[in-house]
Amino acid sequence: MSRARRLAPALLLAAFSAGATPPAPDRTLDVWPGPPPGETRALPPESDQTRPTDKLVAGRSLIRLGNVSTPQLAVFRPDPRLDTGTAVVICPGGGFNILAYDLEGTEVAAWLNGLGVTGIVLKYRVPARDPGRRWLAAVQDAQRAMSLVRAKAGEWGLRADRLGILGFSAGGATAAYTSLATERHYPAADAADTVPWRPDFTLLIYTGGFVERGQTTLSGVMPVGAGAPPMFLVHAFDDGVPVQNSLLLAAELRRAGGSAELHVYDAGGHGYGLRPDPALPVTSWPDRAAAWLRRRGLLETPGR
Repeated sequence: MSRARRLAPALLLAAFSAGATPPAPDRTLDVWPGPPPGETRALPPESDQTRPTDKLVAGRSLIRLGNVSTPQLAVFRPDPRLDTGTAVVICPGGGFNILAYDLEGTEVAAWLNGLGVTGIVLKYRVPARDPGRRWLAAVQDAQRAMSLVRAKAGEWGLRADRLGILGFSAGGATAAYTSLATERHYPAADAADTVPWRPDFTLLIYTGGFVERGQTTLSGVMPVGAGAPPMFLVHAFDDGVPVQNSLLLAAELRRAGGSAELHVYDAGGHGYGLRPDPALPVTSWPDRAAAWLRRRGLLETPGR
């Protein structure tokens, strides 16, 4: 068992913020048994598109993964002694253009592992395929990922009723739309698609996708209805992605009879992931999220 996986959650955050190499996934698998739905053209090879002039986060660069044509799941398992059986599919952000693959993906899986949760990073297709529905390919990949993981829960030693989804920015829209969808957005590919896709719980960090810039009402792209999973939301008032995305979504969830816990901070901007910054309280959101997971019984180990 690697040293990184034995670290307590707070130390784990500090280690990866300092640039420690994250552990390798326990397994990687393709999301689709063949070509993903709707693919009609070949893209250049998948690659990190980070440039030397790109913005740093907490003094460090990040992987900006582009030209993703083969969606995959990277499964990171916790120390067996901590394993709760809970799992979370992680959707990195990137404006449906790229994926912030480490900042909002593998680093998040490492944090979840410290809580005894299996972190499953979804490498969904980017850039967006459909200009009118930029979210479509990502949501197709996420719905399929949720069904696939739930179908394999017994084989992997997971709790099929403790499968959540977590997303950042455009990945937050992907996670939220997957949580709210009332239909599968692709034809069934195999038996895994007979397994429900809807998450048991959802975490949305500086999500977009619900309010157009300059507007003050929900867009209605994905209506909020009864039966939505409980949601945890984080946003900052000075975020370039309007805070109304989280404010109005949380209010609508409550109006529909659902559960929402919302944390809004005065400052923090956008794209901080979970790299801590002592000057920005918003970056303490992982502590709030862990408390929310614990209160919902999702961090209890079998037999406790």
